[in-house]
Amino acid sequence: MSNVVTMYSTPKGVEVRNPDKVRHTVNFSDASGPAPSAVYVERELPPGGIPAYRKARGSGARSFALWADDRRTARVATVTTLSATGGVARFQVVGAHGELLGTIVREKALRGGRLRTRWIVTQSDGLEAVGLKGRIVWWWMWWLLLPFMVLILVISVIDGTPGNEGGLARPPRRIRWRANGQVPLEFRSGGNKLHLHTPGVDWRLGAALITLLRSFGAGGWDAAKK
Repeated sequence: MSNVVTMYSTPKGVEVRNPDKVRHTVNFSDASGPAPSAVYVERELPPGGIPAYRKARGSGARSFALWADDRRTARVATVTTLSATGGVARFQVVGAHGELLGTIVREKALRGGRLRTRWIVTQSDGLEAVGLKGRIVWWWMWWLLLPFMVLILVISVIDGTPGNEGGLARPPRRIRWRANGQVPLEFRSGGNKLHLHTPGVDWRLGAALITLLRSFGAGGWDAAKK
């Protein structure tokens, strides 16, 4: 049975009662194993604060801290950027004591002859899983429908159910990672859920991956101006 990982953020316009607490969470459907029921995530700001973070973010850089609770009493993992240039961003994920958990690479679409964005997840044990964003047939259909985008946007308002915002107007986003003939990871756009199909996938790496995926989507959670 898969462990389903979902990220939640405080909706825009909703008042945050205690701004000193971490307000973004990553929840796990199965907490019977090593994974907790939830961890908390926030941006880790560089010198220069939010303006500096947002400027670096434009090149693909990200920096996150994952905590065991919303008061930051214990760090669970840290996501840092190794490099971000030319449409390729490389991230490192380490544990609470600085131990390497793995690396995550995002390669933008239309690079190296590929039409789709590629995500490469490598665990510290060397297991590498490669996933491409969206099925190629849906991408072709989406591009063909671009001239009718106004109509599609109207339909998307009707189809804008929770977890499926954007509806038909949204580009294909499903990602299935493959490694050694298996599918250890799968991101399903409906509900924005990451499925950890293989018990061997470190839950902390899974939590880091969902935060990165959601940061590169429309309205990325880490793009706030304050």
